[in-house]
Amino acid sequence: MKKTAILLAISLAVISCAGNGSDKQNGNVRIPYPMSASGYPAHVHLKWNDNVGGTYELYRADETGRFDMIAESSSNEYMDFSIGKAETPRDYTYRICPKGFPVDSAAKFEVTTSVPAATDSALLDMVQEYTLRYFTDFAHPHTGLARERSNDRNGDIVTTGGTGFGLMSLIVGAERGFIPKERSVKIIEKTVTFLENCEKFHGAWAHWYDGDTGKTFSFSKYDDGGDIVETAFLVEGLLAVRQWLADSADAKEKDLSHRCDKLWKGVEWDWYTRGTDSLYWHWSKNHGWKMNHRIKGFDETFIAYVLGVSSPTHPFSPDVYYACYPKSTYYYNGKEYYGIKLDLGMELGGPLFFTHYSYLGLDPKAVEVHGSNLFDRNRAHTLIHYNYAIDNPKGHNEFGADLWGFTSSDDPLVGYTSHHPGTEAENGTVSPTAAISSIVYTPEESLGMIRHLYYDLGEKVFGKYGFYDSYNPSMVEGQQVVKSYLAIDQGPQVVMIENYRSGMIWDIFMTCPEIQAGLRKLGFTE
Repeated sequence: MKKTAILLAISLAVISCAGNGSDKQNGNVRIPYPMSASGYPAHVHLKWNDNVGGTYELYRADETGRFDMIAESSSNEYMDFSIGKAETPRDYTYRICPKGFPVDSAAKFEVTTSVPAATDSALLDMVQEYTLRYFTDFAHPHTGLARERSNDRNGDIVTTGGTGFGLMSLIVGAERGFIPKERSVKIIEKTVTFLENCEKFHGAWAHWYDGDTGKTFSFSKYDDGGDIVETAFLVEGLLAVRQWLADSADAKEKDLSHRCDKLWKGVEWDWYTRGTDSLYWHWSKNHGWKMNHRIKGFDETFIAYVLGVSSPTHPFSPDVYYACYPKSTYYYNGKEYYGIKLDLGMELGGPLFFTHYSYLGLDPKAVEVHGSNLFDRNRAHTLIHYNYAIDNPKGHNEFGADLWGFTSSDDPLVGYTSHHPGTEAENGTVSPTAAISSIVYTPEESLGMIRHLYYDLGEKVFGKYGFYDSYNPSMVEGQQVVKSYLAIDQGPQVVMIENYRSGMIWDIFMTCPEIQAGLRKLGFTE
C-alpha cells in the first residue's frame, strides 16, 4: 500500500564541485540527501533534506531514460502532477541537484518510485493517507490534539470536536497501514494525557484550548467553558479508541482503553440539562448559563442526546430528547425536492456536515427516528445537494454531477461560513469535504466528485493534507481556492471513506454496550 522509494545514487559526504550554483559554500556543495519519492495515481510526491536552504532543480527521466528538468523548488518537497493519470502501473526516476549544477554532475541524488494504476481503490487510499496527515504530521506536538485550522491567526489553538474525529482517523490509519500502530497509539496517549489534566467543566471540555499553554481559549465572548456538543464529538472518538484497544494484549494499550473509559464516565451530561427537560449547549464558570442555547435539531448535534442518555454515570432521561430536540422549526420536513422526500431537516436539508459529525461512529443504518431510518434520511439529504448542483439555479460556473456538495467551510471572501442551498451564502463555493464525507450515502456520486477534483483539477485544489477547504470556480483566478485545512473538515473524510470501504469505525463504535442500551431507551432501534 505504501510506495517505497528505491535509492539509486547516494553520496553522504560534502562534494567539491565546480559551478556557480547558489548552494556553493567555499567551493563545496551538499547533496540534498536523502530524497524519497512516493507514487500516486496521478502524481509523485518528492521530499528531501534542505541542507543549505538553496534552490534545487528537479529532473524526471522519460521512457528513453533521458532526464528533463520539470521544476525548480526552494522548498524541501514537491508534488509532480505533470505525469498525468496512470492507466497502468509505471516507474519514474527523479534526480535533484542544487541549482546551477548539471543533471549528470556528482552533486545529484537519484530515486525511483512506482506509480499505481488509477483505480478507485488507489484513489481512496491516497485521499485517506494524505488527509490523515493533518492528525499526525500537523497534530499539536505537546498535546497531540488536532489544531483547529492550518491558518489560525490566534496561535496554536487546538479543538476538542475535531480531535474526536482525529482519534477515529488514527484508528483508520493504523488499521490501513498508513502509519504504524505504535505511532497512532503514541499520539492518542499524548491526547488522552492532555484531556485528563486540562480544565474541564463538570466533566465536559471546552471547544478550544491553547495548545501551548493548555488553558481554555474562548470560542466567543461568553463561550469560555464547557461545550457539550464538542464534548460529544470528542467522546465519540474516545469510545471508538476504548473499543479498539479493549482486547489488546499490550498492557499499555489496554490501560489506554481504560483511561478513555474513565474520561467518558466523567462527563456530567445531566448537569447540562439544568434540571429541566432541555439540553443546553454551554456552561461557563464565569458566565454560567448566559448563552442559554437549548440544543434543538435536526442538525449535527444528534450524538449529544444519544451519549447523554447512554451514559452509565451521569445520564439524563430520554424525555429530554423528546421535549427539546424535535421542537425546532426545522426538525420535521416531509417535503420533496427534485423528487426526493426529506422526512427530517430544514429546507433542502441544510449543510452536509449535519449528515457527518454524529454518524462517524454512530451507524445511521441502525437508528430509526419517527419512522425514518437515518441512513435513508441522510442519503436523501445528500442526493438533494447533488441534484441542486445539476439544476444550478444560480448559474454558477462548473456546477454539475462532478462538482457538488455544500457545507460550512472557509469562503474565498468572507471567511468561515455555510454555503448550503436555499441561502444567500450559497455563492458558488463547493467544499470538497461535503461530497467526499458523504461517500457512505452516495458512493458513485461522491467518487465522481473525487475523480474530478484529483484527475482534472489536481494541484489546483490538492495540497500536503489532501484537498483544500473550498473551491469557487465563479471567482476570478487567484481567489477560487482557499488553501486552508480545518480539523472538522479533514476528519470526516478519513472516517467516512473507511465506513464506506469496510464499515470499520461504525463496527467498532457500535460494539459499545452503553450505546446499544441508550438507543433502546430512546426507542431508536429498529
